[in-house]
Amino acid sequence: MLSRKEHLDTLTIKAQEQYEWDVIVIGGGATGLGSAVDAASRGLKVLLLEGHDFAKGTSSRATKLAHGGVRYLAQGNFSLVKEALEERGRMLVNAPNLVKPLAFVIPVRNVFQKLFYWIGLKMYDMLAGKLGVGPTTMVKKNEVLRAVPTISQHKLHGGVRYFDAQFDDARLAIALMKTLHKLGGMAINYMPVTGFVKNAEKINGVQARDEFSGETLTFKAKAVINATGVWVDDIRKLDSADSKPMLSPSQGVHVVVDQHFYPAKEALLVPKTSDGRVLFVVPWLGKTLIGTTDTPRTDSPWEPDALPEEVDFILETAGKYLANAPTRADVRSVFVGLRPLVSAGGEKQNTKSISREHTVITAASGLVTITGGKWTTYRSMAEEVVDLVCEQHGWAHKPTRTRNMRLEDDLPMRKPGSAIHENLDLNEAEIAQAVLEEMAVTIEDVLARRSRALFLDSNAALACMNEVRFVLQNELRYSDEELDRQEAEFRKLVAQYGLNSVS
Repeated sequence: MLSRKEHLDTLTIKAQEQYEWDVIVIGGGATGLGSAVDAASRGLKVLLLEGHDFAKGTSSRATKLAHGGVRYLAQGNFSLVKEALEERGRMLVNAPNLVKPLAFVIPVRNVFQKLFYWIGLKMYDMLAGKLGVGPTTMVKKNEVLRAVPTISQHKLHGGVRYFDAQFDDARLAIALMKTLHKLGGMAINYMPVTGFVKNAEKINGVQARDEFSGETLTFKAKAVINATGVWVDDIRKLDSADSKPMLSPSQGVHVVVDQHFYPAKEALLVPKTSDGRVLFVVPWLGKTLIGTTDTPRTDSPWEPDALPEEVDFILETAGKYLANAPTRADVRSVFVGLRPLVSAGGEKQNTKSISREHTVITAASGLVTITGGKWTTYRSMAEEVVDLVCEQHGWAHKPTRTRNMRLEDDLPMRKPGSAIHENLDLNEAEIAQAVLEEMAVTIEDVLARRSRALFLDSNAALACMNEVRFVLQNELRYSDEELDRQEAEFRKLVAQYGLNSVS
């Protein structure tokens, strides 16, 4: 049982006893959870504090692909591609229930294009080595039509097929959270860090607030890792008011449409869009996911809005390659993620060219910040930052055990009970499991991240709200007022994820 209330009770006692953790990790996304799991795998005493819910930010809004980065290959960044391909291989082995091989078809319009992409992707295969998923091949026009029956035949010459992997980001985050607990660590959501405790200018603890009771708790720690993604600068400011920003965030938008627009088992990669990016059309959980964009931002809201032109760009680009082009009226959900791109010296740059590679820095106070990177490399980033912390604290002979460690990646209970909505694969047993075993404590937690209802079909998610409300009231004894507050918040999100907010 992973109940938030039990964890909160345990943590409150530990705080009162002035228990000292070896490592406190701030941030419950991919990098934070990965770092906490890595530290716990070494036998360290680890606490993870998440201000909202696990994977609430960028880590639940990816394109759901574990990949080496075909685009980085084109840029000649071979070391980044090789590392990511190794990590992709590890994800497939360590979380086989959640990470699966996926074939991609690149449509081409002439022989030159076919040869160009085939050569490049053969290099991709070579960099993957023994951890390769499948061989790159040239495919004839009729094979492309068999694999992707709804592709537009306009100027279609054939294609190139290559392999990567697909996963469910928010579910993988929950698998990491469960793995952390199994290793003896602790993680709690809705516990934002509000300040640091210092001795002689060095951090030796954090102050955090329980979002439900408003109570402040102080946790002692030998080391603190700031892994809050696009919000790392906020935490760095808490440590030192004059710390310079290190990020230039950008946002990526995805739209979700019904499966009949793309009834294929293989994904489609459009290698060069009008803005110089790649566009993916991917089968995902019975729907079709199309994305993404790259738009610079100067702020970092928890729920960023899609710009109308971003949605139009995605639909227009997809429409050039799909015989039956989806329109705004066909969009079931729109979701937006912010990328924590590390800027060089803070000057404004085109965000497509800013590094996706991660950065680790240590402040004078001892606060270690890690940011950048992507889901595929979460584990190697975590290993690197925990190696650094171990070195700083003289914790020798504590190697990571995560390279070949199976995660707690069991899928939710699909079988018992019938689905509560015709457009969603969600039943009451899953809702109860989310609340009792996966630390879901709000309507949004259940319908956005333990199940992916909000991301798949925002209106269908709204229709499931009462069932979730009933389980929360039954299991967590919430007042009507608290549930009314959660319901109002969720209705706002549904409006934002539907296209009525993007006009």
